[in-house]
Formats: sequence, C-alpha cells, structure tokens
Amino acid sequence: MSKSTVLVARRSRKTKKGRPAPAVQAAGLYAVHPGIRIVQKWAGELPAKTGRTLAEWLTHIRKCGPKDEKQSREWLAAEHKLGTNTAAWLAEKAFGSAAKLAEDTPEGYLKLAPLYVERMYAGAREHLRPLHDQLIELARGFEGVRICPCQTMVPLYRRHVFAQIKPASNKRLDLGLALGEEPFTNRLLDTGGRAKKDRITHKVMLTSLDDIDLQVKRWLKQAYERDGLVER
Repeated sequence: MSKSTVLVARRSRKTKKGRPAPAVQAAGLYAVHPGIRIVQKWAGELPAKTGRTLAEWLTHIRKCGPKDEKQSREWLAAEHKLGTNTAAWLAEKAFGSAAKLAEDTPEGYLKLAPLYVERMYAGAREHLRPLHDQLIELARGFEGVRICPCQTMVPLYRRHVFAQIKPASNKRLDLGLALGEEPFTNRLLDTGGRAKKDRITHKVMLTSLDDIDLQVKRWLKQAYERDGLVER
C-alpha cells in the first residue's frame, strides 16, 4: 500500500462525440467510510471488554499463539473465549502487514481511497471512468454528501448510503439507488435489495455519458432526498 497521497489523475480523454470527461481530484474529495469508524470504535472498546488493547492482542497472538491465521482464530475463540468475529479480525490483523493494519485507520483509508478508484477503472474498464466522474460531480452538487470508495464500488452517503457506483463489467457501469418502494421499470431495475432488506433497491445500467440523462439525474436526486427524510 502506498503511503503517499494519491491524486486521481485529471481526465483529458474525450468521448466519441468530443465531450471531455469531468476532472475529478482526490484531494478533499473522499470521506472516511462508516465501516472504518465502526472498527475504530470496536478497537477502542477492546480493553474494557477483553482486558487487552489492540496492540497488546496482536503482540500476544504473535508471541504465544499458533503460527497460522486459521489456527489462531480457533485458539482465540477456544482459549480466550473471544467471539467469532473478534477472533477472526484479530487473527487476520496479527498475520497481516503493517500496511494492512493501517487500512482500518481513518488516515490509512483516506490514502487508499484514491487507489481503490484508480484500480477499479484500470485496463479494460478505463473507458467507464468518465461515467463514474460525471456521477461523482452530480453527487457533489448535493449538500452533505460523503463519497467513500471501497475496492469494488463507490458508495455515496447522506445519513445512510443512498447510491453506489459500480463497474459491473468491462462494458457497463451500474448506478445503484436506495429508492424503497419506487416501482421498477425496464430501465430502473430491481437489485433484489428490497427482498433482502438492503438499502440499495434499484439500479440503472450505464454504458455511455448519454445514458446519464435527466431521468437518471432525477432518480439520483430522489434517492438523496429520500435519505434526508426523518424516520418516525
């Protein structure tokens, strides 16, 4: 993992119709993923719950535990009565690199976030990057939006995740939307999220900048506005 701050390269590519792709830079663009905050909170609670800090657990595992991750997971659960998730996470971090451990810190995540996006659109998916950048620019026009890349998609948050941008193949980008009970159509497709009680319930398949039309912009804004409603 690179320790330097990586800027998303400015895109000078043009589409077949000659329109320049939006320029998106990483500096100040990304926010810490909510999952990182949860991990940090969990790590902060370790001493009270287990009697050891995260650093102390990692030292203990490396010094006294089995010499592979799987056996360490089982040892932590059996010998120290740790829960399955806690044992698995500690074992993974104990056998990972320092860089891997840094991924779960806000600073480490923010250094990696631009790389996630760069890798997502590398090689055969490079031509999808202008679509991604256009959607990011639209989302940045909404107040209070947080852009939090993962390795395979870029979720957009307001109070919760309301949309996600994902290269679904080398030829297509999917815009996932949290639209609840909005009817499905031949363009606004079912993700299966409603049945599984996931927030992202709908998706639109995009293959060119022309696909990001007024209808798509309205759906994106609708998802954003729905997430701003106060739940009763």
